[in-house]
Order: sequence, then C-alpha cells, then structure tokens
Amino acid sequence: MLSELNSPFMYAVCGGIILFVAIVCVIFLVRSYKAGKALGMDTKVLKRTITSSATFSVLPAVGILLGVIALSGSLGTPWPWLRLSVIGALHYEAQVAEAAAEQVAMSRLSIDGMTPRAFATIALLMSICIMWGMILSIIFNRKYTKKLSGGKTSAKKGFGDLAMTAMFIGLVSAYIGSYIGSFVSGNGLFTFSGDITPIIVAVVAALVMAGLTYLAEEKHMVWLESFSIAASMLIGMLAAIII
Repeated sequence: MLSELNSPFMYAVCGGIILFVAIVCVIFLVRSYKAGKALGMDTKVLKRTITSSATFSVLPAVGILLGVIALSGSLGTPWPWLRLSVIGALHYEAQVAEAAAEQVAMSRLSIDGMTPRAFATIALLMSICIMWGMILSIIFNRKYTKKLSGGKTSAKKGFGDLAMTAMFIGLVSAYIGSYIGSFVSGNGLFTFSGDITPIIVAVVAALVMAGLTYLAEEKHMVWLESFSIAASMLIGMLAAIII
C-alpha cells in the first residue's frame, strides 16, 4: 500500500497543485515588488525585506518538514507534502489523521492495515474539516474586516481567540486522557501497567515548549519562537527513542 501512496501518479497530482500555489506566490511577490516601487519605496529596502522574509520562513518550515516525515510512514510522502505545503497546519493534520484512522477501525494511524478505502476516508476528512475557514472567510471576512477597521481597539482577547484556545485545550486534554487511560487500565482495570511512553513524551515536549515560550516572552528572545515547534517535536521524539 505504501508503494501506491508513493506512486508517480500521486507525486504528479500533489506536485502539480503545489507548483500552482508556488506560481501564484511568485506572481504576488512580483506584483507586490512593483507596487512598492510605484509607491516610491527604496529598492534596497524592498530587497532587504524579501531576503529577511525568506530567511525567517525557513526556520518555521523545519517543524513542517518533521510533520511530513512523521506522516509519510503511514500516508505516503505526496499527500502529507501537499497538505502541509498548501493550507494544512502541523497540529491539525496529525490529529485529524489519527482520529480518522480510528473511525475506519484502525487501532492507530499506521501503514499496517491501511487500505485504499481507509486512505480515501482519512484524506477526505483531512480536507473537509479544514475547508470551512476558507468558505466562511469568503462569506463573512469583508464584514469582519470593516468592523475591525472602524471599531474601537481593545487589549482584551475576543471571543474567537478564547474559543480557539478552549477548543485546543479540549483537544489536547482528550489525547492526554487517552494516554493516561491506556496506562492506567490498558492491560486491565487499574493495573497501571500500560504503555507510559506517550505520557512521558507529551510531558517532555510540553516542558520544552514552555521553556522556549518563557525565554521568548520573558527574556525577549523572540527568535526562539521559530524553533519552538521543531525543538519540542525533536526532543519529544528523542525522549521516545531513549525510553
């Protein structure tokens, strides 16, 4: 099955979409550059802005690359490459893929037991569940933008920020709860003999993320924000290997 997911056809389809998006990005870059010159901006400033933006975009991409590598073992390389290159988010793709795998009677997201029907279901859910942001933006974004530009600004977080935080905490709690439940009663009720590796990995990754966030916010080492996801994933993986 993995050879089919890594077939030339899959690479051609996914690569074609990524190429189209890349061309659109280049078009926007060229038009933005021309618009800046038309406004009288210094050419050196424009080039320096492009260079710095390209440089700083490399660091966050390390986490995306790790996500592609992590998902490629179960979903092949082309599909995770497409999802994480165009519109997907690292934390979203892995979680939805895992949840979708459970719904097609797979014990976990793995190439073992993967069938064409299971892959189609997982890929469909990964796509459908994230498309609503684009659709709702088309319908409500103009009205929301006018409200932001014409209304009063406030330092308080809006409902959207609070809702996203609450949903993310709930999602993480569900996964942590499943890990704890598996350890406590995975081999029998309250036997405390299940696999503790996921819990340790989650704790290690959380501590690394908390430490980097503290340094970025309290010690003003803002550049560490670009490394936070990649570093927490790598150290979490290292902890799993050591265990």
